[in-house]
Amino acid sequence: MTIAHTLKIEEDGEILRIQDLTKSYETPQGSLLVLNKISLAIQSRTTIALMGESGSGKSTLLHLIGALDDPDTGSILIDGMEITQLKESEKAALRRNKIGFVFQQFNLIASLTVAENLAFQARLADRLDPTWLAELTHRLGLTQIASRYPEQLSGGQQQRVAVGRALAVKPRLLLADEPTGNLDEKTGDSVLALTLELVEETGCAFLMATHSARLAARLQRQCRLETGVLTCP
Repeated sequence: MTIAHTLKIEEDGEILRIQDLTKSYETPQGSLLVLNKISLAIQSRTTIALMGESGSGKSTLLHLIGALDDPDTGSILIDGMEITQLKESEKAALRRNKIGFVFQQFNLIASLTVAENLAFQARLADRLDPTWLAELTHRLGLTQIASRYPEQLSGGQQQRVAVGRALAVKPRLLLADEPTGNLDEKTGDSVLALTLELVEETGCAFLMATHSARLAARLQRQCRLETGVLTCP
């Protein structure tokens, strides 16, 4: 049975819209403008690589989209809902239900097995689908190691668990911050290929920050952050 048969695919359409987003930080030298009137729209099943030098604001932008930080000005809409004015409890619910996160450092829970880590976010959101979770575990090649703990896994295995945990909730938007940064080239390619397959089949949108032009080329669009300005050819 394929994923397409086990998932209820949501309607296609715009998932994320950012308009005139601005963010600055105070430093000893004064105010530092990191994002300057950023605008971007992402449709379902769209994959976008977010490129830029270290310190260009890639992680800041992902944190704002993920409701982990607040912009100075501008709007962020996810499925048509303005998230910048939400209460903290509402932002937490949004992250549980609509957004999946994959980080460079894996961020798995050491005291939980692979199976428990995979189910963690979906359980928090009360959206655990055992059929989907079993399919996801199989597709990510994790079935035989489901009872292991993170310390018993390779880097590639840990990142596959992180991808599975993010997708187990069936998010509308998947955000990834240098997800292959701690992996060798072959393993990183494999993890990204699986992620792209699952993004297409689940219908979510995918925004990935990366330093690698080679990996970025595998996504549908490549955007660049430079001096606070986002350019998407």
